[in-house]
Amino acid sequence: MNPDNKTIIDRDIALLGMPFDAYSSHLRGPAEAPAAIREMMQCNSANTSTELGQELANNKRIFDAGDVSWQQDPEAFGQLEQKIDELAGLGARPLTLGGDHSITYPIIKTLAKYHPDITILHFDAHPDLYDILDNNPLSHACPFARIMESKLAARLIQIGIRTLNQHQREQAARFNVEMHEMKNWRGPEQIKLTGPVYITIDIDALDPAYAPGVSHHEPGGLSVRQILDVIHSIDVPVIGADIVEYNPRRDINDMTAMVATKLYKEVCGKMLES
Repeated sequence: MNPDNKTIIDRDIALLGMPFDAYSSHLRGPAEAPAAIREMMQCNSANTSTELGQELANNKRIFDAGDVSWQQDPEAFGQLEQKIDELAGLGARPLTLGGDHSITYPIIKTLAKYHPDITILHFDAHPDLYDILDNNPLSHACPFARIMESKLAARLIQIGIRTLNQHQREQAARFNVEMHEMKNWRGPEQIKLTGPVYITIDIDALDPAYAPGVSHHEPGGLSVRQILDVIHSIDVPVIGADIVEYNPRRDINDMTAMVATKLYKEVCGKMLES
């Protein structure tokens, strides 16, 4: 569907695919995630109701804005920013599927024009706070350094971290990151959210037992239920979300595609509620 003023009302959810993995540091594959997740959404092994009681099928507040497209990889972020700006300008809230985690930076860069006090709720095995990696400051390992140094978010809350090194520890202190390492995580009662909130879920926040379809297997992670518990506990407005780093090339029996779809459903349900 091509969004316009007649099809979007304030607080609608715009589903957007971002088939981009050019800034991945290890393996390619997350560019294939939007198509794989959309296909799983049509699978009849599960219904379209959320645990919060929202029905997503034929919901007039949800529309598919398609995939972002570009000719050359350096153009991708500009095209994404343009699309997010178009949607946000019409009152829609983006829910972006696919791509590597580098895409969160241009999304937040654009949404910050509409929301000056964003709290980012970030699920991940990795802090993604490198100043630069592999000579690329826009690497998927760097988006939150770019976001925080540019003061695009008021708070960054990270959950599930289990790969913290000295450089990223220093970066976390520099940017006053509220980091919950996996070894210390007990539950959603450990965080107090202030709005508006943007949710970003790197699928490798999950233990590989729940989500083998990722480029970076990092044992000792969150369960699906632990992430859902946090999502369900959110009591402030959600202005957007992304689900990134799903790599269909490494999936087993579509397990991770179904997990990504479950996360989409529950995030979408929370956005409809907020």
